[in-house]
Amino acid sequence: MSCLLADVGGTRTRFALLTDGQVGPIESLRTGAYASMHDAAHHFLNGQPDGTIVERAVIAAAGPVSGGRCKLTNAPWTLDAESLRQSLRLRSARLVNDLEALAWAVPHFGDEDLAVVGEGSAPVGEPVAVIAPGTGLGLSCYFPGTTPRTIASEAGHATLAASDAGDAAILEMLRTRFDHVSAERVLSGAGLVNLDAALATRDGHDPAWPTPEDIVRGALYGSAPRHGAVLELFCGFLASFAGDMALTFAARGGVLIGGGIAPHIVPLLRNPSFRTRFAAKGRFAGYVERIPIAVIVRPEPTFLGLAALAARGD
Repeated sequence: MSCLLADVGGTRTRFALLTDGQVGPIESLRTGAYASMHDAAHHFLNGQPDGTIVERAVIAAAGPVSGGRCKLTNAPWTLDAESLRQSLRLRSARLVNDLEALAWAVPHFGDEDLAVVGEGSAPVGEPVAVIAPGTGLGLSCYFPGTTPRTIASEAGHATLAASDAGDAAILEMLRTRFDHVSAERVLSGAGLVNLDAALATRDGHDPAWPTPEDIVRGALYGSAPRHGAVLELFCGFLASFAGDMALTFAARGGVLIGGGIAPHIVPLLRNPSFRTRFAAKGRFAGYVERIPIAVIVRPEPTFLGLAALAARGD
C-alpha cells in the first residue's frame, strides 16, 4: 500500500509515492498545464506500474487551508480534500498548507541539507521559523517538544516595512502600482521583477520585465549591474523580514530560508551585511543576533515533511 504525496505550488506541482517509509521518484508537472488538481493527480497515478495500490494522500498546497479546502494564492486551482479522496478513490486525503508541511521537515534535516548563514547558536527545544520566497512567500514555524506542532502563517501578505529611507523610496514607487505592498510583492519571484521595474523607473528607463531567473543569473554572473542592485535590495528586505519573523515567533531555535530563490543565492546571503540587517532590531538586537540562520538546500524538502506527516497519521 502506498500514500500519495503532493506539493502543489503556483508554478509547479510535484508528486511522489510513499511506500514502506520510502519516498519514490518525484515527478514535477507544470500547474498551469492542467485544469485541476484532479487532472494532474490522475496523470501521475496513471503513469504508475500496474498493481500499484494507493490508499491515502497527504497534499501540501500553496495557500491558506480551511475546512479541508484551499484556493491557491498564485494559481486558479481550488483543492478540496474530500473531493480528491472520492475522485482518486482513496481511504483518506489530508490537505495542509505547503509551509506547514515544510515545517514538519525541520527535525529531520541533516547538516548536508542546510547551508549556514553566519554565526548563531540555537538552544535546544526552541521554535524554528521557516520562510520560503518562491512563486509566492510562505511562512511557518515548528515548535518542538514532547508533542511537536507547527503553525502556518499568511504573514507574507502583511504590509512590508521599510528599514531606511532607501527602502521607503522603493516601497513608495511600488505603491503606485499596487494598492497594498505586501512582503510577497518584493520577496518572491514576481517581487524580483517588481524591484527591477522600480529601479528602472527610478533611473529613467522603461522596465524591461526580465524573468526572475534572468535577474538571478545577471546578478550572479555580473552581466547586468541593475540585476545586482535588485538582488542586493532583495537580500536586504529578506534579512529585515526574517528578523521580524524571528521576533514574532520567538524563534530562538533558528530561521530557515527555503523556497526556490534562496538556494541559488547562498553566497549573497552569506555577506555579513545580511546578518547585520537581520539583527537590526533596536533594543532587541542582542536577542536576534544570537539566532542562527540557514538556507534549505535539500532538493524537494517539502516531501520530507509530507512523509513525516504521513507517518504521524493524525
